[in-house]
Amino acid sequence: MAHMTLSHVGKVYDDGTRAVTDLSIEIEDGEFLVFVGPSGCGKTTALRMVAGLETITEGEVMIGDRVVNNVPPRDRDVAMVFQSYALYPHLTVRDNIGFGLQLRKMPKPELTKRVEEAAAVLGLSEYLDRKPRNLSGGQRQRVAMGRAIVRQPQAFLMDEPLSNLDAKLRVQMRAEIGRLQRDLKVTTIYVTHDQTEAMTLGHRVAVMKKGVLQQIAAPQDLYDHPDNLFVAGFIGSPAMNFVTGTLVRDDAGAYSVQIGNENITCPASVLAARPALASHVGKPLIVGIRPEDVEDASLVSGHEGRTLSGVAELVEPLGSDLMVHLSTDAPAAASDDMAELGKEIAPVGPLAERTIIVARFSPRSGVQLGKPVTMALDTERLHFFEPTSGMAVWDT
Repeated sequence: MAHMTLSHVGKVYDDGTRAVTDLSIEIEDGEFLVFVGPSGCGKTTALRMVAGLETITEGEVMIGDRVVNNVPPRDRDVAMVFQSYALYPHLTVRDNIGFGLQLRKMPKPELTKRVEEAAAVLGLSEYLDRKPRNLSGGQRQRVAMGRAIVRQPQAFLMDEPLSNLDAKLRVQMRAEIGRLQRDLKVTTIYVTHDQTEAMTLGHRVAVMKKGVLQQIAAPQDLYDHPDNLFVAGFIGSPAMNFVTGTLVRDDAGAYSVQIGNENITCPASVLAARPALASHVGKPLIVGIRPEDVEDASLVSGHEGRTLSGVAELVEPLGSDLMVHLSTDAPAAASDDMAELGKEIAPVGPLAERTIIVARFSPRSGVQLGKPVTMALDTERLHFFEPTSGMAVWDT
């Protein structure tokens, strides 16, 4: 195992394209760090610089106590698992797993031992004499992982290893990778665009946007305390809803948010957790509302002062939940981050002047398509962002 350090790392290609900017991260021994972000955000480039497959334009990469900027990939003592399985079709599973060790002229008894141990860990023992064409997609990915495990490297680097698998296999292999990392305790950097993979696998998750690290934190911290609009909208499925509101303070000192024609009371706990909100009275704010923090008001009591009105435009029964898309008079949120998150696509036709809010209702809700619906918001869990910077409003 080894700790790794990325200090002010940057990458600029020969044509002037900047892929990564000033990336600084400390990765502890045995940590599972996940890079997540949309396509083109620089996450794979960062991984490839650690692996030595991309040159480093700026900064330093350290593996253990050694700066590896100019160390060839084969000498960095890391093992990479790619999106493609990259198996040799003419070799058996046994020979594919042991191929790297054969190149290193490892004595055959030790090679055989390592291959069989890796196969046992991955549940491949009975397939060692098969060719890749006779394996399922999940089994082929296990072989690719076995090839990394036998090397006993200081770190694993995984570049979207589950992208080629169907949904069921992805879930199965995700659990397998998590178990392996816990058992082997090998420092791991994992790249994905799938925030479900990021949240379920990572000890910490690093969210990237346009080559810049936006936030790095434990998965639940990212979800509960996003630093900015981009992180808030990228982490969570379905994505967070954003509307524009104005913070109001009455003569008695109580706070509320005016959203369209409706007034949402802000509990004292919200102001206590975000003292900087007090300086935004009378100013527009972007209000973030997670779908799971919206209920059908007809099913709950005590919802006075925390409701929004809407019309059900789409109802998606999912068994455990009812996903409802509601059109509202709430002013839409506008910022550069909205476009980056893919929220720049506005409703058309009769909904052109309306804002869509997605709610995760109980399946017991009697909501009907095209009918008015009153939403009850969990006001303890509202998020607030400054419109110009996109930064979350907390205590500064």
